[in-house]
Order: sequence, then C-alpha cells, then structure tokens
Amino acid sequence: MKSLKATGNQLADPAFQLTVLSRDETEAQHLPRFHEKLRGAGLFPLVPVAPSVLQINVGKMCNQVCKHCHVDAGPDRKEIMTRETMQLCLDALAQTDIPTVDLTGGAPEMNPDFRWFVEEISKLGRKVLVRCNLTIIVANKKYHDLPEFFRRHGVEVVSSLPFYSAAKTDSQRGDGVFEDSIRALKMLNAVGYGQEGSGLVLNLVYNPAGAFLPGPQKGLQDQFKRVLLKDHGIVFNELYAITNIPVSRYLDYLIESGNYAGYMEKLVGAFNPVAAAGVMCRNTISVGWDGSLYDCDFNQMLELPVAGPVRHIRDFDAAVLARRGVVVNQHCYGCTAGAGSSCGGTVA
Repeated sequence: MKSLKATGNQLADPAFQLTVLSRDETEAQHLPRFHEKLRGAGLFPLVPVAPSVLQINVGKMCNQVCKHCHVDAGPDRKEIMTRETMQLCLDALAQTDIPTVDLTGGAPEMNPDFRWFVEEISKLGRKVLVRCNLTIIVANKKYHDLPEFFRRHGVEVVSSLPFYSAAKTDSQRGDGVFEDSIRALKMLNAVGYGQEGSGLVLNLVYNPAGAFLPGPQKGLQDQFKRVLLKDHGIVFNELYAITNIPVSRYLDYLIESGNYAGYMEKLVGAFNPVAAAGVMCRNTISVGWDGSLYDCDFNQMLELPVAGPVRHIRDFDAAVLARRGVVVNQHCYGCTAGAGSSCGGTVA
C-alpha cells in the first residue's frame, strides 16, 4: 500500500495543511475525513492555546525495537540531535514561559549530550519530563546511575509498561523486557520515585497490544497498582492509558493483519468532541531531532511540519506559532476516540 506525502508546494499552502494528508487511500475510503468531523463539532480549523509543553525528540536511537513504536526507533537508527540544536532549543525556551520540557526518543538517554541537556533545562527553572523505556537503566552499567541522576534534577519519569505480566509485555516489546523493566522500576523506587511524599514522580504508560482501544484509565491504574505492589513491591504515581496511533510500525501491523479498516472504523465511531477540544497538539510544540517543528510527535513521524513560516527551532517565534492552524490527518482520530489520548493519558 502506497503512502501519500505532500509536495513542497502543497506544504507551503496553509489551506492544504489544514486538510487531511491521507496516510492510506486504499482502505477505509468511506470514512469521513478528520477535518470534516472537526468542522461538525465547531472545531475546524483547530487552533492552538498557550503552549505548556515543549516536547523534544533528541534522537531515534533505542536499545529496543517495540512492535507498536510510532517512531520506528531501534539500535540502528542514526538520527541524533546535536548539542548545537539542543542549544537552539534552550535559546527558544528562554524566550517563553513554557513550564515543561518533555524529552523523548528513541531512548533519549542514549543521546551523548542528554545529561548536559537536562542540566541546562533545569537551570532555566523548567520541569523536565523524560520518557524512559526502563530497560535502558539496566542495559549497560553506564546507565545504572540514571535513577540517581533523575532524582538529583527532579526529573519526572514516564515509562512504558504494556502490562503487569511478562507474557503480554514481552510480546509487544521483546523477550526479557518485563524482567528488566521490573528491575529498573525497583531501582527508581529505591531512590524515592513513586514513594508517597518524595515529590519524585513516576508514571507508567499502557498501550493496548492489539487492534482495540484502551479500557478506562482509572480501572487500569488500579489493576496495575494492585498487581505490581503485590507481586513485586513496586509503587508508582499514575498510569496513562494511550491509544495506539495508526502510524509507522503499528500501521504496518494493522495493514499486515487485515485490521486497518476495522480499527479506523472503531476510532471514527468513538470520536469525542470533548476529547478533540483537549488534544495535546493545541498546547504542545514538538521539536524533531533535527530542529524541525511540528504540532505533535505523530505529525513529526509523518513529516507533517507546522503550518506557517516558522518551521525550525532556529527561527522560533512564539507569536507567529500562536497564529497557526494545527495540521490534521486521519491518524488524529486516535487522539480523539473515546476518552481521548495524549502523552499524558486520557483527556476527557
């Protein structure tokens, strides 16, 4: 199946950017376009609010190759953010009062300048959130001190754990991942993460393993807390239930398994205007490993840059970015289905 991408001239046209750039035109053609759903809810064009998160992908290199990864990350990926681009991010951040910097990858810790970057962001008085895959902590002894480094800088740790059993976790992320994740969680707990009154936040992320939407976030959180404490003595703060977005490896899985059309029908049928109004692309600016700007991490992976003249962090202009329209596509149904989905879990 052939993907469609916009040409340079089309991407320069804001009117084109505010319509759907279809990822696949051969299945689910009968489904309404996402911008039509937004228009029906009185939300098109989708416009940003004051940004509260600068999300930065510092590279696609990772020690894992997860089946659901929308970044298509892995050990062989060479895309790594340079210190020069990191400095441009710091310069842009200093111009704003954006309170949170969300560092992601790949495994962000594998960027050679990762620790320097965390330290410099902390000097600006911003909260640092790191999306840690857990296994990186135990993968090599040079990473064993990460829990202490995180603690020292007050980093909020958000970690993926597909399930509280080895079978389901390993089927999605690889053999032995669950065992290594449990070891890493115990190391984080040991320095205070997830412990009541410590102020050190440890949140977990749940993604469904198949072609279905996640269950209610609160119920899943209660299950995870009960089982992880009982079986492993592990504590954490919150669980984020995140819908799998039909891009990259997960899209490949849907197409290869014959589930693409059915999954898209589920997402469209569960469209929630309240969730659409609260999508993360409205309050987040996403920075790619090369400094390019996007409305969200998913648009970044589909190479759909922000609308308007400011396309790179070197040209950062908060006022100009505030006047843009958010670029939408059929994959956006994933963030607006049911209770909604964002990097911080459900939104409605």
